[in-house]
Amino acid sequence: MMEFILQPWPWYVSGFLIALLMLFLLLLGKRFGMSSNLRTFCSMCGGGKASTFFDYNWKQDSWNLFVVLGAVLGGFFAAQFLSENSIPAISEATKLSLQDLHISTTNAYLPAELFSVSALSRAKTWVILIVGGFLIGFGARYAGGCTSGHAISGLSNLQLPSLIAVIGFFIGGLIMVHLLFPLIF
Repeated sequence: MMEFILQPWPWYVSGFLIALLMLFLLLLGKRFGMSSNLRTFCSMCGGGKASTFFDYNWKQDSWNLFVVLGAVLGGFFAAQFLSENSIPAISEATKLSLQDLHISTTNAYLPAELFSVSALSRAKTWVILIVGGFLIGFGARYAGGCTSGHAISGLSNLQLPSLIAVIGFFIGGLIMVHLLFPLIF
């Protein structure tokens, strides 16, 4: 049993579980999405005093904060206790591409050039974090939700705006990886 838990699960297991969750939420009249939690959290902390956008009954959406908590705790639990190898394997082609950009591959998904305390001492890192955070926040608000909300919830409800948003997310991701990322690094 432990071997099954420790190995990567096939896509159809997680796909089935996500579909089951979406059916459950649909029957309860709820919507799924991560970016909407920021609005709920800001409203809980009194953001309605600063902006009418945050002035709403946040208690109706407080259940979704458990999704964020579960994602954080689940990721930590899986990384600490359900992973035989804490450093995942990445392809040789990706390693070569990263080396061309002078980014190390010894720590797989968390290169020291991007994810370390010393990286925070550079102004370039702060500019990337602030501009990137603003663009992600603005984009999620402008699109009416984030990738998880549109790709999982919106598409499962057959919403055309979600399909357009997901196509836009993919195009934006391709532009970032192939055009902007090499310029930045």
